[in-house]
Amino acid sequence: MNDRESEADPEAASERAREFREQRELLNKIVLDNSGLTMKRFFNLDTQAYTDGALSTKTKELLGLVSSLVLRCDDCTMYHLLRCFEKGVSDQEFEETMSIGLVVGGSITIPHIRRAFKAWVELRRGKGE
Repeated sequence: MNDRESEADPEAASERAREFREQRELLNKIVLDNSGLTMKRFFNLDTQAYTDGALSTKTKELLGLVSSLVLRCDDCTMYHLLRCFEKGVSDQEFEETMSIGLVVGGSITIPHIRRAFKAWVELRRGKGE
C-alpha cells in the first residue's frame, strides 16, 4: 500500500462494513421469506459452494472476489472482499487477486478496483471491527 492510505477512514470503513452486512442479511431474509423452493435451493447452493473442500474457504472467497470484479458487481465484490478480510487474506494476496481481475476483465474493471482498494485499505486500517 502507499501514502494515499492516510486518506482512508478506518472508523467509517468499519461502520460501512457493518451496515453492508446488516443490509445484506435483511435483504436475504426478505427474499427467502418470500420465495419458493428454487430460490431457496440456489441460496443454499451458493452458501455450500464456499465451504472447505479440495479448495479452502479462503481460496474460494478469492475466486469469488475476482469473479465479482470481472462481472463488475459492486455488492458482490464488497461481500467477497469482506469475507476475504475475515479469512485472513494478506495485502499481497488481495493485490494479486485484483491484478488477475484486471487482466481478465480489462480496463473496464478499474473503477471497481479503485473502490475495492479503498475498502480494503480502510478495513486494514480499522481492522474490520
